[in-house]
Amino acid sequence: MITLYGIPNCDTVKKARLWLTEHGVEHQFHDFKKQGVPEAALDQWLAALGWEPLVNRKGTTWRKLDEATRAAVVDATSARALMLAQPSVIKRPVVQWFNGVTVGFDAEVWHSRR
Repeated sequence: MITLYGIPNCDTVKKARLWLTEHGVEHQFHDFKKQGVPEAALDQWLAALGWEPLVNRKGTTWRKLDEATRAAVVDATSARALMLAQPSVIKRPVVQWFNGVTVGFDAEVWHSRR
């Protein structure tokens, strides 16, 4: 089963969920706010993608962090700790496909994944 991870009120997550539904792609939704960030999945994402694509440095959560906290995110270990403490800092959506993982919504890339 494909799993889409994110926050339900995020516009990009809404677009992604709609795209999956419109294209008949069966999936489940994992809400970071209600269910938290699954540590094992986060470790897989970090291994597959690296930490930089997963940290949303353009989002409100990142901008609200104090400068010292932002400056401390320098590697996978520090990024992982921040993402577990502040799930909203994770770029969304993260999608676990049958053949890998993606972050963000790109319809062209998604066509090849489903």
